[in-house]
Amino acid sequence: MLDAIRRVCSEGFRVFFLSAALFGLFAGVVWGLLLARPGIGGGSFAMAPYLWHSHEMIFGYAGAAIGGFFLTAVPNWTGMPGARTVFITGAALVWLGGRVAMWYSGLLPAGLVAAVDLAFVPILASKIASQLIKRPKPQNLMFLLFLLAVWVSNLMTHLEWTGLTGDTAFAGLRGGLLAVCAMIVVLGGRITPAFTRNAMKRAGVPENRWPVSVQPVERAAVIGALVLPWLAIVPPVPGRLAGAVALGLGVVQAVRLARWRGLWTLNQPILWSLHLGLSLLALGLVLWGAAQWGIGGEVAAVHMLGIGCVGTMTLAVMSRAALGHSGRALVAPRPVAVAYGLMVLAALARWAGAAADGLYLPLMELAAGLWSLAFVLFVLALWPALTGPKVTTRG
Repeated sequence: MLDAIRRVCSEGFRVFFLSAALFGLFAGVVWGLLLARPGIGGGSFAMAPYLWHSHEMIFGYAGAAIGGFFLTAVPNWTGMPGARTVFITGAALVWLGGRVAMWYSGLLPAGLVAAVDLAFVPILASKIASQLIKRPKPQNLMFLLFLLAVWVSNLMTHLEWTGLTGDTAFAGLRGGLLAVCAMIVVLGGRITPAFTRNAMKRAGVPENRWPVSVQPVERAAVIGALVLPWLAIVPPVPGRLAGAVALGLGVVQAVRLARWRGLWTLNQPILWSLHLGLSLLALGLVLWGAAQWGIGGEVAAVHMLGIGCVGTMTLAVMSRAALGHSGRALVAPRPVAVAYGLMVLAALARWAGAAADGLYLPLMELAAGLWSLAFVLFVLALWPALTGPKVTTRG
């Protein structure tokens, strides 16, 4: 047991991906219970339960997934040694402290809750910056701006909850979600065509059929991703300008996907999950942008982004990284492939629930159940990869 704990705390992808999955399961179950019986657990929150749910899905669940990704990817980008076990363990404990503080926010001073919850991103960013600065490249340094947008968004939620501002929490929640989605725009634009291209090359597919990335389109995607979170944060919130940028970015994302040979990946869940997650990102951005112009509802669009894009993409990236960095074959186990599908169904159920008055609560419960079941399957299937020793051969 001690060896397993040391192993989990020795690498960022292990402790943070496992934490993200377990917390995603916990938060999904709690939300389902709160929907069925609103009094359960809600007494410990300083904010309304739905605000705890929104905050913790963005800054809790997604925050852990982001931490695990950057602590794993940045050393590969820079050739620098990975973070030491002491740092990884400390950062994980700070992240966990934020979750505990939010759970008991109704019993703790608001300033203490804010301080504990806001500490994780600066710690993570300081480590990333110390590595990126050794080999500074603009395409990598931009992720510090995304992390800043996440932190400022979280700060805005706490400023309202501590009574220092009157109405900034919703802007903070929007900004945080869009900042996470903006990271996915950039990261997805790197890894999805690259991983697909590599697989096609191994399969002997002719080069003229490989994914193609058009530079003007790629530049437009990056610029839109850098701008959008801040437009959602800065008044007027969110405003038609933010909506127009989101609409444009959604269209750009769809154009990118159309050139990345997604249909070729249909027999490889480890790949099609990436394409599917980015498809839901494009759809969610269009829905959210349209909502700012009075077409459709913002709540439905937010959940298409949060469950559909963030949920599916984090599952896809976490599973691939866990398999690859533990020495295992890059083939999604069947339960994980099912989990990808369940996450998409959860997004569709939650989206449909916003428009179906008579079925609103049942569809909300269904979405929470599908989300939670996806993480049950993920944890059970990838427990050996996340907690066990690395294997030396790949089947």
